[in-house]
Amino acid sequence: MSSPTLTDKVSKMIHQDILNGSLTPGKKLVVAELKERYNVGASPIREALVQLSWSKYVKLEPQKGCWVASISQDELKELFEGLRIVGNALLQKAISHGDEAWELNVLTHFHKLSKINLNNLSKEMMIDREERHLAFHSALLEGANAPIMYQFHQDLINQIKRYSHLQSTYTNITDEHIKYLEEQESIMKSALSRHSTQAIELLEKHYIKSMNRLANSFAA
Repeated sequence: MSSPTLTDKVSKMIHQDILNGSLTPGKKLVVAELKERYNVGASPIREALVQLSWSKYVKLEPQKGCWVASISQDELKELFEGLRIVGNALLQKAISHGDEAWELNVLTHFHKLSKINLNNLSKEMMIDREERHLAFHSALLEGANAPIMYQFHQDLINQIKRYSHLQSTYTNITDEHIKYLEEQESIMKSALSRHSTQAIELLEKHYIKSMNRLANSFAA
């Protein structure tokens, strides 16, 4: 058995290659090929693939093999349905229970999101924006003080993240980013003003818009 540290390291490398599209959806993962790719032994590769199967990034079938998990619009819609239900519940709790430290954390992460560099219209920039976006939404929902629900929300986000990273077309980035920031700022202001009904309605619209944008990026 390989060390947990090495297994985790290999798992992160495979995970990153799945996210960035180097390992494409549906690709068969052959241990011998992965050994050469990552320059490690078979044991950490096998253990890493099992780990990734738990988080749904990899499909593992005993006696048959292992593949990068496929993507589909049906799966994406189901993921967002779960995200909307849990996210709305968490936001309601955060608005009810969030303290001054929560407010400051939300404001800090929105500031970081607003500082994204629009002069670099690359896919890497968009991935950076996505990470800042996720950090902002995490800060927004952490005030709920509901760790089990929050972890479930993060698990859904991690699965949806693969769709975001595989998106390859970004048009009218500047105009789109400005509108996007305005939407996030509206959610934040409503939440910090404790206008829960309005904040949840805006978050709901954001989830639906995000789902439609990603679903339109992929063939059925």
